[in-house]
Amino acid sequence: MESARQFALLACVAVSFSQAACVASAELEGDDEAVEEVQQAAITVNALTVNALTVNALTVNALTVNALTVNALTVNSLMGSSLTRDALRTPESRELLRFIVGCALPEEARLDVKIDGVPYSFVGDLGLAPEWGSKRGSCDEDCQEWVSACLLARVNYRGEHVMISLRGQNEALSSTKRELARYDEAEATYFGNVFQKPQRLFACLAPGKKQIPRVCGPSIDRCPIDVVGECEDVCDGPRSDGSFLNCRDREPLDVPCGRGPRVFPRGADRYKASVSVFLE
Repeated sequence: MESARQFALLACVAVSFSQAACVASAELEGDDEAVEEVQQAAITVNALTVNALTVNALTVNALTVNALTVNALTVNSLMGSSLTRDALRTPESRELLRFIVGCALPEEARLDVKIDGVPYSFVGDLGLAPEWGSKRGSCDEDCQEWVSACLLARVNYRGEHVMISLRGQNEALSSTKRELARYDEAEATYFGNVFQKPQRLFACLAPGKKQIPRVCGPSIDRCPIDVVGECEDVCDGPRSDGSFLNCRDREPLDVPCGRGPRVFPRGADRYKASVSVFLE
């Protein structure tokens, strides 16, 4: 589709650095070459990371519609499925798998595979669904929603390497006081399920926001992610770290004054997993 083609952007290979590397990136702000070198990789301290997932890789991809989630996120399972092996022959699928592994598995996880004789490595990062990487693991609905929210939060319209703070009701998304203070501009909250067909791609606007240029570009009207309204209307919260939870994929029929209950249209789905993004 036209909007998807417009999002064919450069990808960033997700690699984990130590906390010292994150501190170093802040200290090197006066050295353009050093800053650029640090920004080529995803720096994760708690849930501080770099976004660069392209929309094409996310929305036009065999990995999200085959048997990936019913099997373990391991080398044996990936290479043991002809569907997965065939999908990984395309750069878009390999890009997506890098971010799936980065969102789902912890830092110590690493998947080394060969595709048509070429070696590739997929490195764990945030650890939102570590059980998926166990020998007999799989990705149930909770796992799918957490990984999906993380993937949506890391989409970038221009392919720019922007540091973002990811927050939500998951231990993997805990934030330090320093991170909360430095990344204090609320952007949006992301939720859905990219592993279903059709994919469910949703976002809501943080208080006071009208656009999401990092993800949607110039206007949310042509955003490949469905922006369903303001987070205060469609989600519960905010929590103490500013994140929202229990977000719905439709706006309420009526937003009551005060603390009255919201009534949502029949058929509106609620997502237990959501990731809120904050910028510097």
